[in-house]
Amino acid sequence: MIPELRRAYNAAFTEQAYARMRRWLEAEGGCPVDFRVSETPLFLPLELTRELDKAAWEICRQVMSPEYLAIADRAISPGTVLPGEAPHPAFLQVDFALAAVGGRVAPRLIELQGFPSLYGFQWLLSRGYREQFAIPEGWNTYFSGFDDRGYVECLREVIVGDGDPAQAVLLEVEPEKQKTRIDFAVTERMLGVPTVDAMKVIRRGRRLYYQRQGREIEIRRIYNRVIFDEVERKGIDVGHLFHEPHDAYWVGHPRWYFKISKWSLPRIASEYCPPCHFLSDLREIPGDLENYVLKPIFSFAGLGVEVDVTPEKIRAVAHPEGWILQRKVEYAPVIETPDGPAKAEIRMMFVWRRGEPVLVNSLVRTSKGKMLGVDFNKDKTWIGASVAFHPPL
Repeated sequence: MIPELRRAYNAAFTEQAYARMRRWLEAEGGCPVDFRVSETPLFLPLELTRELDKAAWEICRQVMSPEYLAIADRAISPGTVLPGEAPHPAFLQVDFALAAVGGRVAPRLIELQGFPSLYGFQWLLSRGYREQFAIPEGWNTYFSGFDDRGYVECLREVIVGDGDPAQAVLLEVEPEKQKTRIDFAVTERMLGVPTVDAMKVIRRGRRLYYQRQGREIEIRRIYNRVIFDEVERKGIDVGHLFHEPHDAYWVGHPRWYFKISKWSLPRIASEYCPPCHFLSDLREIPGDLENYVLKPIFSFAGLGVEVDVTPEKIRAVAHPEGWILQRKVEYAPVIETPDGPAKAEIRMMFVWRRGEPVLVNSLVRTSKGKMLGVDFNKDKTWIGASVAFHPPL
């Protein structure tokens, strides 16, 4: 999108520098990176950066409006008791495709979630690119005036608060088996927040504890990374944490995983949001299904998504209230690479700081396949996890 920067980067790129960056990420993070990292960052022009900022805030305001919040509890299945909800999420992710629209590149909403993302790893990855490759001076990945140090302090305030970091745990199920474990390790190195397996949390009355080095430590704050879809799929019982009141404070209450999600998409009215319908509300099947994608509402990482939709696949859905039909967007070939162009999605990352949303960073996924997840791009290069550098705003 910025031809001179792209040509310079590609000409200077070497596999040796890329390998050094991978080794640096794992050494600094203290953990293997179990997913593919792209050979290149994305360089955003100032105009597109400003439009992404505008689009992200527009979506944020809609899902935090009184009108939306008045109906958001409908997203949660009856009987899902999740006590202790905060009046706002602690985190919000807004995912945009970089789409071809009228001869230009523009953001188009793909998904959103009121759930944390890789806040730690993105901080490390942007430093990794700067460590090994020539990034223009003054360019960074942050918003709202943050730099590396200010970003870390913001996360510390949100996740740890003014308490002991050892009592603010990152909660996950079988964290050592998760592909995103590098983010857990980086978060602990950044903030001193330990990663704790939800199945190993001890409960005594309303108090929660975990064991480390032979002693019990009380949990006062929970940075929740447990994904309900995964818990249900694996039949894991964590009801002692999620279905009964306790004294620990949720940094990112689980109910927001449902309330801001793909369930929100049909309710958003914006030029940045392609037409989207609940499958249960569909009166007739569109005649141009090749222009639609079928998505389960509460799945994660692309699981269950159908990009080649047919009437038979729609009729075969057992619970249509749990699915959406979304108009496809035309991804723009925004990254020139040695073996063909790549397309990209950008996740705009908010946190709630002192009761207000703040746009802090972004996350990039690049692809040469039909879908953006790394699992759908096997044996391809210059794709995967990345960052978006932009000029000063």
